[in-house]
Amino acid sequence: MTVFDIVLFLVGLLAGISGSIVGLGGGFIVVPALTFLFPGMLPAHIAGTSMAMLLFNSISSTYVYAKQKRIDYSAAIWFAVVSVPGAVLGAFMAQHITGKAFFISFGLFLIFVSLLLLFKPKQPLRLPFKPTVHRSFVDAAGQRFEFAYNRPTGMAISFLVGYLSSLFGVGGGSLMVPTMTLLLLFPPHIAVATSMLQIFLSAIVSTSTHAYLNNIDWLKVLFLSPGAIIGGQIGARLAKRLPAGLILKLLAVMLILVAVRLIMK
Repeated sequence: MTVFDIVLFLVGLLAGISGSIVGLGGGFIVVPALTFLFPGMLPAHIAGTSMAMLLFNSISSTYVYAKQKRIDYSAAIWFAVVSVPGAVLGAFMAQHITGKAFFISFGLFLIFVSLLLLFKPKQPLRLPFKPTVHRSFVDAAGQRFEFAYNRPTGMAISFLVGYLSSLFGVGGGSLMVPTMTLLLLFPPHIAVATSMLQIFLSAIVSTSTHAYLNNIDWLKVLFLSPGAIIGGQIGARLAKRLPAGLILKLLAVMLILVAVRLIMK
């Protein structure tokens, strides 16, 4: 085992913990890490390898959230139905992005997500679309959640989320969680848990597509995935104990620094 192998394990661990806590997936950690650790790695291989790691991370996190009974299975499945075609399209498009264009595009994407996390409204936005689905259920701790959302709006956004997540090799939660909480009026904890299941369902297809295109470095996945699985377990359990607002702000600042570094690469 080399130093790089140990570093990859630690990167996977960090990605699993941070990604699961806020429901973003760990790709926003893995993609920059692979970029800086392996300068000669092709963008399509970075995206594919990150997505394969995300598949294992999402399995681990989804298992914990399922035990907590905080997943809206109906919403996750409906959203995944349209995010899957977007994920396939994104995997094929990753083949045609040059190195500089990939890093600039990903950097701008990170800045957009960071600003969304830093300056999101304190109150949910009221869309002109009436709710089409009403939900009410109790989690494993006995807490009741009641909310309503517009399913067509969520499905339309899910297609774009699936495309971008596969294109850049990141978890779609970076866009889906803010969308679910601000626009669809999901309770934050339900949004995070449901987003992780959607990431898992979408990652199955996205990883398969990247594998078909030979975009995955399986040796790197071998060392990233154990850390991601362990981190996913830790992060999902910490999520209900840590102040989400503080975590999001720290994460956003870190992402901006990484984004600037990528753009200047």
